Amino acid sequence: MPVVVVESPAKAKTINKYLGKDYTVLASYGHVRDLPPKDGSVDPDDNFEMKWEVATASQKHIKAIVEALKDDDKLILATDPDREGEAISWHLQEALTKRRAIKKTTQVERVVFNAITKTAVTEAMKNPRQVDMELVEAYLARRALDYLVGFKLSPVLWRRLPGAKSAGRVQSVALRVIVEREMEIEAFKPREYWSVKAMLENPRAQTYEARLTHLGGRKLDRYDLATGEAAELAVAAITSRDLKVLNVEAKPATRNPAAPFMTSTLQQEASRKFSWGARQTMNVAQRLYEAGYITYMRTDGIDMAPEAVTAARDAIGERYGKDYVPGSARVYKNKAKNAQEAHECVRPTELSRAVDDLPGGVEAEQRKLYDLIWKRTIASQMESARLERTTVDVGSSDGEVTLRATGQVVTFDGFLKVYEEGRDDVEADDAKRLPQITQGEDARKKSGEFAAEFDKLTSDSVVEVEGTRGVVREERAVLGGDGAVLGQQHFTQPPPRYTEATLVKRMEELGIGRPSTYASIVTTIQDRDYVRKEKNRLIPEDKGRLVTAFLENFFRRYVSYDFTAKLEEDLDHVSAGEADWHKLLERFWADFKIALDETMDLSITAVLEKINEVLEPHLFPPKEDGSDPRLCPNCGEGRLSMRTARSGGAFIGCSNYPDCRYTRPLAGEVEGGDVAGPDGKLLGHDEEGVPVTLRTGRFGPYVQLGEPTEEAPKPKRASIPKGTDLEQVDLAMALPLLALPRFVGKHPDGGDIESNIGRFGPYVMLTEPLPEGASAKDKPKKVYANLADPEEVHTIGLNRAVDLIEQKKLNPGRRGVAAEPLKQLGDHPDGGPVNVMKGRYGPYVKWEKINATLPKDVEPEAVTLEQALVWINEKAATKPKKKAPAKKPAAKKPAAKKKPAAKKPAAKKTAASKAAPKKAADADVVDDEG
Repeated sequence: MPVVVVESPAKAKTINKYLGKDYTVLASYGHVRDLPPKDGSVDPDDNFEMKWEVATASQKHIKAIVEALKDDDKLILATDPDREGEAISWHLQEALTKRRAIKKTTQVERVVFNAITKTAVTEAMKNPRQVDMELVEAYLARRALDYLVGFKLSPVLWRRLPGAKSAGRVQSVALRVIVEREMEIEAFKPREYWSVKAMLENPRAQTYEARLTHLGGRKLDRYDLATGEAAELAVAAITSRDLKVLNVEAKPATRNPAAPFMTSTLQQEASRKFSWGARQTMNVAQRLYEAGYITYMRTDGIDMAPEAVTAARDAIGERYGKDYVPGSARVYKNKAKNAQEAHECVRPTELSRAVDDLPGGVEAEQRKLYDLIWKRTIASQMESARLERTTVDVGSSDGEVTLRATGQVVTFDGFLKVYEEGRDDVEADDAKRLPQITQGEDARKKSGEFAAEFDKLTSDSVVEVEGTRGVVREERAVLGGDGAVLGQQHFTQPPPRYTEATLVKRMEELGIGRPSTYASIVTTIQDRDYVRKEKNRLIPEDKGRLVTAFLENFFRRYVSYDFTAKLEEDLDHVSAGEADWHKLLERFWADFKIALDETMDLSITAVLEKINEVLEPHLFPPKEDGSDPRLCPNCGEGRLSMRTARSGGAFIGCSNYPDCRYTRPLAGEVEGGDVAGPDGKLLGHDEEGVPVTLRTGRFGPYVQLGEPTEEAPKPKRASIPKGTDLEQVDLAMALPLLALPRFVGKHPDGGDIESNIGRFGPYVMLTEPLPEGASAKDKPKKVYANLADPEEVHTIGLNRAVDLIEQKKLNPGRRGVAAEPLKQLGDHPDGGPVNVMKGRYGPYVKWEKINATLPKDVEPEAVTLEQALVWINEKAATKPKKKAPAKKPAAKKPAAKKKPAAKKPAAKKTAASKAAPKKAADADVVDDEG
């Protein structure tokens, strides 16, 4: 039977159902080979030779394919229809050829399908081709570039910017986008302005809101009412005058539907509507694709196959009527620069199948995303919505004041019946509905309508502006006309922080990254603590700012938007067969190597001082009194500058250290100093007046009692429990921690039990008594048992402590009794259960000895077996191979020492024995490879 290879077991299961018993369908479980994560895997001096390695977890999958090919001489590579899928097919072909599973007689074919349906799969089998080496070369170039930047630039970061974790070709540019937006927000200076509105009523007692547009016969610009006094005069002018409807203008308008989804717009819309991260969206879409419900989800394309357009129009007519089907099909043009990699849009494989028609076993997450994709696809082929936009001008007879009300009425809903695209900004005023209003009729002021809003506005004297410390003002609103007219104070707002959706959109606009990389880029900068997500907004950490400042100053070209976008275009030219990938790498490496060497020659002090200059507006903002913002406020002599701690943190310190020990965080002054500084943050003093400080070290934050002295070089310290918000750590929390270890009691069999918090969390410890006859050198045995709750160290009783210790004795290789899984997912294809477990650092997926941490945006209850298998495979691929123990030379055998006459032959034997293991090792390699 021909052997068909795909990436995942879920995809294999679906395809096997369509192909039947005449084919053997196997899964490669993603990439089977990768560059080893060590220096030298890409050699610029040897024409960028790349040393590939088969992942440990992939060995058994390769072996299964090798075994299957023994019974058949035909291999069909059916991996995904993009650059990454082409690369996996190439890797499989190379690995199998190296193992001699592919012979001269073996027929190797490559098939691609954009959807996993019976029709698509069957049709693909009829039209095989060979592996597209132009796409593979584009992959090789991209992989080499990412490796060279990651493995050559990251060490420079580590040595010249302590605390930095890594740099990446695209991730560093994405980080720059976020950091620059934050600096825009911080540099933003709010400007005050006022608006005035009135609640009016028509003769039929229907109300509507209108805003002041003209005062004193002159049109108002945004900042014309700049103070509360000006707004008060405007309110009085409206209150003292009778108003009439001067003009009513209604204009017809149309709204067209949005194009079908491509990868980036799917991620953006799922973020807007579900608050999903890019990675979560792609994981759910992957499962829908592998089950055959949607087309391939990594695409730049927005066009639809003609048969899909026809099916969509038929479904619209059947469900909503012929009025909702436009006269001709809508055509959307592809935005992809490289047509070779542009696939069809993301759409359902069967347009007649709505979410309610999916089988009962489909998970809630998948249903949610499928419904979004189906509605967007159907709406994209529906009739336009028809609207009537109405503008009403209301004014006084003397022409002193004019107000305007705007709104719209939907006269035919069209595509809006099914779907409306989400928005990143606030809904506009013209989206409001207006009652029937006639020109010339009275516009009476509706008393009391704004009273509640006025009370709310004036109840607080501070308004928070994103990214600033807030703006204090004495008045925020003016009320007139018995509560019918309201003057309201506003401040201009800084640009908003990015969400994952708007970041992906911005990256797309800049030409940075590609559909298959957006999710991993956004996830990586969060996982490395360069960026944190709060209320769905991305905020750069100080560490992220430092990395960006470093790269912008010493590797400016490589984090520039134009250079990164141009590089993406060059890679597209390679995949189109228009450029040579080796020459592309040569051009990049020649300049990049010079920048690396120049930066390595710099001292850490020089690097930090340069960053001080760049970040000066952020680190040392100007003072109101005009004094030097870098002058130390403590000693009045030293100069403030940014410093890095061994733990990886950064802080502002005085140049007169250690004589002056002033420190503060990068973000600004805090009481007591900065945690990352050499003296930590002062929390207070104990009963004897000894200072208690909060600090951070190699193993995380801790509290310390006192300072090192000659008599006590190691002052008392206690770890802060993991997950604790450092802002909440105070003296009341620190003192009980410093009182640890706590004596719990005597074990019934002898020995003391104590509770404490260590590097790996809270625990109880039994110190067993020494047996009779023990020597003075013998040390008592200690038994540790972990505690789930850090608070238990202060409260645990003797009975529970003894019980935990006894459980640990019964299971010495485990931390207590076997934990219950949060969710049982089923069996691994190679045997053994796959479960979601609760871990000290968060939930993880477990199979045999492999533990894979769940992504931050994935809930444990939502994990499926297919997702878990991918994570397990990725984790297994990162595990280092165990080195075989070295064999001792035969010359060192005792027998050789006893017979001097045999020394010479023994030496010959030694040489032979040295050669023998080498041959054996070579034989192992040959056997392993083929």
